[in-house]
Amino acid sequence: MSTVMYRVTRRWATGWVVALAWVAFAAQAALPIDHWVRPDGARVYLVRTDALPMLDVQVDVDAGSRRDPAHVAGLAGATALMLGKGVAPAAGRPGLDENALVEAWADLGAQFGVTASSDRMSFTLRTLVEPDLLQAAVGLAARQLAAPAFPAEVWVRERQRLQAGWQDAQTRPATVAGRRFAEAVYGSHPYGQEPRPDTWAAIDTTAMRDFYRRHARACDARITLVGAMDRPAADALVQRLLAGWADHGCAPLPPVAEVAPLAAAQRLDVPFPAAQAQVLIGQPGMARSDPDFLPLTVGNHVLGGGGFTSRLMQELREKRGLTYGVYSYFSPGRHAGAFTVGVQTRPDQASQAVDLVHHELRRFMEEGPTEQELAEAKASLINGFALRLDSNRKLLDTVAGMAWNDLPLDYLDRWTELVAAIDRAQVQRAFRRVLQTDRWVTVVVGGAP
Repeated sequence: MSTVMYRVTRRWATGWVVALAWVAFAAQAALPIDHWVRPDGARVYLVRTDALPMLDVQVDVDAGSRRDPAHVAGLAGATALMLGKGVAPAAGRPGLDENALVEAWADLGAQFGVTASSDRMSFTLRTLVEPDLLQAAVGLAARQLAAPAFPAEVWVRERQRLQAGWQDAQTRPATVAGRRFAEAVYGSHPYGQEPRPDTWAAIDTTAMRDFYRRHARACDARITLVGAMDRPAADALVQRLLAGWADHGCAPLPPVAEVAPLAAAQRLDVPFPAAQAQVLIGQPGMARSDPDFLPLTVGNHVLGGGGFTSRLMQELREKRGLTYGVYSYFSPGRHAGAFTVGVQTRPDQASQAVDLVHHELRRFMEEGPTEQELAEAKASLINGFALRLDSNRKLLDTVAGMAWNDLPLDYLDRWTELVAAIDRAQVQRAFRRVLQTDRWVTVVVGGAP
């Protein structure tokens, strides 16, 4: 994932003040999310709070790396990176190079960032709502969205930096394990594509402009706002932000194929001179839209997502001392992201660790969690839920995720109730449906075969 972010610290915007304000806000019985669809098709989600004179905005579009053609893997990330490298002259205004752009944001005491993940490209803005500062920050963000410069000479420099970083990363066993695991789990699906020196070399700024124009458009954008602003002002702000996309059109984007299920188990042993063997075990998991998302989330907390209390940690670390840590997680997206178990261990213990993980996975699929494990997992998740809403930034991220995944507006209000109602049978049924014990991908980098 490529990221460009400008950070400026002002005494009136310290993180601890934001956090304290939102602890009180999150204690409310219901989260007031106002939602509407603009005439241009943009979907807007507003959480108003007057606790602080600040505003956080996130704009999400379908421009993640799943849209990268294979021969230019990394195009979405490169586009996101270069969106922060300058603004082209437009509407009678002179352009801004990368240094002038950084200085302009610093002068406003605001932050603007662009990231590209597997599914989406996200633009974030943080600013005070003092009228002059707000108008200037929104105006600068609108210019950056409307007329990114994509300077070719800067891309040459950044491409060399990315290629050098890739070469260095190949000396790390964790990088090699992750690449081999993704290739085996996803096959030809874009989720498994890795940017490489040759694919970056095939990307030029013309390709970036075309990609940006094709995928950054208002008609399917999700815009989330959190802060001291009412609906009319928020709608006017969104209109101004997206005005430069008016001529980007709204041609249907081609569908992206689903992740294919694995036909058989795979075991990949990769020799590597390392003090620790890197082990990854898994297979395609679930999409975020999966109706069993919550039962799978709760079940995984028992299995390997609950830290020191998880079953895998107890079996591999506490009872046998095979590792300092072991974890499992789902990576849900628009398509089925991987279910992954990861562990580091001594090379001579790698096969033992693999066998034990496989055994525990089969046992969990057959038996599910115990009543005590389930109760403790639900209590842990419910008790920690408020921490997901204790700052502007976390709330923005959570509501933007709801918007991107088309979740109902009362999802956060009902989340505790939904988790509390999950039983053992639901967890066991969900794991048996989504995962298959005879089709694991197992990657060992640095261990003895």
